[in-house]
Amino acid sequence: MFRLPEGRPALMGILNVTPDSFSEQGVNYHYRDAIDSAIRMMAEGADLIDVGGESTRPGAETVTVDEELRRVLPVIEALTSMGIPVSIDTRKPDVARRALESGVAIVNDVTGMQDPAMMAICSQMGCTVCIMHMKGAPQTMQAKPEYEDVVSEVVAFLVDRANQAVSAGIAANHIWLDPGIGFGKTPLHNLQLLNQLPTLVAEGFPVLIGVSRKSTIGVIAGGAPADQRLPGTLAAQTLAQAAGARIIRAHDVKEARQAIDVTAAILKPSSFSKHPA
Repeated sequence: MFRLPEGRPALMGILNVTPDSFSEQGVNYHYRDAIDSAIRMMAEGADLIDVGGESTRPGAETVTVDEELRRVLPVIEALTSMGIPVSIDTRKPDVARRALESGVAIVNDVTGMQDPAMMAICSQMGCTVCIMHMKGAPQTMQAKPEYEDVVSEVVAFLVDRANQAVSAGIAANHIWLDPGIGFGKTPLHNLQLLNQLPTLVAEGFPVLIGVSRKSTIGVIAGGAPADQRLPGTLAAQTLAQAAGARIIRAHDVKEARQAIDVTAAILKPSSFSKHPA
């Protein structure tokens, strides 16, 4: 079981083994490179690695179970054999099962575990789950998403899914919630969710924030491409941490870890144990 650190959020490094990801790691490359990337992220301060074999960016095409397994299993098996905590970013129950059997500790499901088979597998395996909100599917989610009140609707959905998970036998302390920044939301929706993050935090479940390189940051930054959104990403991650986020999902691990540590020290100076000259 993966345990969240005390005094700061856990840092989840993103490892995409997909050919169409917006991350630079998403090109077709040898599995050894993926494994080396994970080892590097751990050395830079990641607490766990989130491995994904199917892109869920807007408009992304689905892949078969066999193809997704072909992409992720060799990487997962190598990392877990080294004792590296791993989560699997998947919406397919069969992929989740195989990943859990290979030593994965967390299932990160962008569909909010709405597939009963996914819920049953996670309950049976006793793993931690991350339940995310997404309006629609990756292929259509950015086609004019509308809400009457995005904050209350997202919070209500996530709390309901968490309650359903508990009813299915998943321990409440094994449930994380993710408001799904960029998944079926306009930039304004995303900003409202981040601004009102304490509303979700107050529900008592650890909250994961995945804002790294998201298009909303690019919009605010005057159209900055994904590889030029680090400053905005760090700003959003820092504010999310101050608002109570317990897990930060990031591409740029070294920079994110420094921001997390500095923010933690500022929020609670008494916990700062180092004494620089």
